Amino acid sequence: MASRASPAPRYRLAVASRVLAAIPLNYALTAIATALLARHLPLSRAEATIAATLTSFLIFALIAMAIFHARSTAKVWLWMVGSTALLGGLLALSLQLGGRA
Repeated sequence: MASRASPAPRYRLAVASRVLAAIPLNYALTAIATALLARHLPLSRAEATIAATLTSFLIFALIAMAIFHARSTAKVWLWMVGSTALLGGLLALSLQLGGRA
């Protein structure tokens, strides 16, 4: 019986890196995007919160699919960290300037 060769360590590292980007970092990015969306939707507070929360499921799924579809793991991390930093900065600015409490 022939044994199958295990995947190369480089491939395993690339998959592990994508899993780390697709779960915890994706969760953080989605949470920040949801908070921004809830603060700036032109609805009542309760309706904006519900709409943003429902939209967050779509956001999370689309980002996860994009992470595993991308060709380069480095580009995935650059895009994820950059997006998280940008949206986090916008959320911090939104909180400082006031707006919806």
